[in-house]
Amino acid sequence: MTDKIIKIGGASGYWGDTALGPKQLISYGEVDYLILDYLAEITMSILAKAHSRDPDAGYATDFIDRVMKPWIREIADKRIKIIANAGGVNVEACRRALEAVAAEAGVSLKIGTVEGDNLLSRADELRAAGLKEMSTGTTMPERVMSLNAYLGAFPIAAALDAGADIVITGRCVDSALAVGALIHEFDWKPEDYDLLAAGGLVGHLLECGAQTSGGNFTDWEDTQEGWENTGFPIAEVSSDGSFVLTKPPETGGLVSVLTASEQMLYEIGDATSYILPDVICDFTQVRMEQVGTNRVLINGAKGREPTPSYKVCATYMGGFTCIGAFAIVGRDAAAKARRMGEAIRNRTSAMLEEEGLPPFTKTDLQIVGAESMFGDNASAEAREAREVVLRLGVHHPRKEGVEIFSKEFVGAGLSMSPGVTGIIPGRPRPSPVVSLFSTLIDKDQVPVTVRVNGEEVALPLACLRGEGRSGVATSEDAPSLPEGRTVAVSLLDLAVARSGDKGNYANIGVVARDPRYFDVIRAALTPERVKETFRGLTRGNVTAYPLPGISGINFLLEDSLDGGGVSSLHLDAQGKTYSQVLLELDIPVPQQDARNWGLI
Repeated sequence: MTDKIIKIGGASGYWGDTALGPKQLISYGEVDYLILDYLAEITMSILAKAHSRDPDAGYATDFIDRVMKPWIREIADKRIKIIANAGGVNVEACRRALEAVAAEAGVSLKIGTVEGDNLLSRADELRAAGLKEMSTGTTMPERVMSLNAYLGAFPIAAALDAGADIVITGRCVDSALAVGALIHEFDWKPEDYDLLAAGGLVGHLLECGAQTSGGNFTDWEDTQEGWENTGFPIAEVSSDGSFVLTKPPETGGLVSVLTASEQMLYEIGDATSYILPDVICDFTQVRMEQVGTNRVLINGAKGREPTPSYKVCATYMGGFTCIGAFAIVGRDAAAKARRMGEAIRNRTSAMLEEEGLPPFTKTDLQIVGAESMFGDNASAEAREAREVVLRLGVHHPRKEGVEIFSKEFVGAGLSMSPGVTGIIPGRPRPSPVVSLFSTLIDKDQVPVTVRVNGEEVALPLACLRGEGRSGVATSEDAPSLPEGRTVAVSLLDLAVARSGDKGNYANIGVVARDPRYFDVIRAALTPERVKETFRGLTRGNVTAYPLPGISGINFLLEDSLDGGGVSSLHLDAQGKTYSQVLLELDIPVPQQDARNWGLI
């Protein structure tokens, strides 16, 4: 073990994130590495479509225009190394654009690239091999828009070992951006599973930018005064994998045990088997300790041998969609809106039949402002709202079908409810549905190429097959409440929570505000109760994964997002609001405990 500390800043959580992160971390973050995450499945399809129209397109242009152009001189002067998955589906074009920026600025930087993830040219070969969708077992679609493997961290480390100052990748797991730097700096080996798992946790906490350092935090009142300058996260990592999570000085936001715990649970699924290409992580015994203002010490991640496969995601055209919205005002606004939505749906369905077109593939009607997300738990006050938004969406296999809906949605403005006004100018716009196909492929079928300044680099550790298995989480029986009188306490008073998506699965992480509350929460917040809370949305099983190290529970809600992403018609296609719904539940707490804990 050495005393060396490596400081890594997470400057971007998605393509379109604020330019504030790079500015903070480069100007006064004093970081050694800056990582920038741009890619998601829908982003890949957008980039693939752009590349099909223009051979010089297909990468995240924000990386060039909003990061490298403004900051390349300071990056070079401060010797900050940059790692970004901005290459999208055209890593080479991104490299050329970066070279032009460097030449114009008069700086000399070695640029490394990692390629091999883009499998689109091999789609026919892989389809013929019989690849199956991970969740449903369906076969690969005939035509795909993008097809990418999620690579790991060792190729990034190889580029850094060869002297790269900047490393550009295509699709890799988000956390690999940080893990690659740590492998390079600390010479971690493929069999150092606990260290690689610790690095995976570093990357996982940094990959969503300011969401780790106070953004989207349950206790928003504690951070709101600094929202204009929310701080972006920095991990100060030691060679043993322990690290302190912090943020730049004089910035808004908050780094606390609860903000870090919320992010650790974000979109991880089974906390005993968080699968990365280089290691299978177990985060159940991770410990967090507040060691200073905006400083949290984190350790305890465990790892085991990786699987022999890469995850591969394809996007494909799944028909067409259109979503219309009207504001409706006045007494009985919610009832008027619901009836108007039903009438528009019925009218356009009849027109499809008259035109000899197939019916809508699916439709979804929500009344925004009447607590649609709360289902049967909506409050009486919400049902009596005097101002709501009617939101009606449809899917159809043919563009003509959604065009009929688009025209008729607007055409209903004078023939149905009173108090109607448009909130979006013009007719709702039809658009393609981009659907997701996820599968697994043997690592030895995905050759990876690393270059630095155009010269190929040897990759002895680039593709580590592994024989690990995800395993089945060992579930403990939830504790039972002691007999006796109880009082109802809002879950919000007992816990914080954050939610997100894993494809068509929703993920809700709940963390007790005080370890003393943990057993009470576990006893009351069963998978059955969570499923009942979301019964209008969740069609599959609900599984609870306890994380005693942080007094948390991670809930995985299968088949809960109507397909997820842009293929979903739900008001919340990514499950971002589910945690807020769950926090409104009442939890029975033993009366004496509630009194001792100051809850009553």
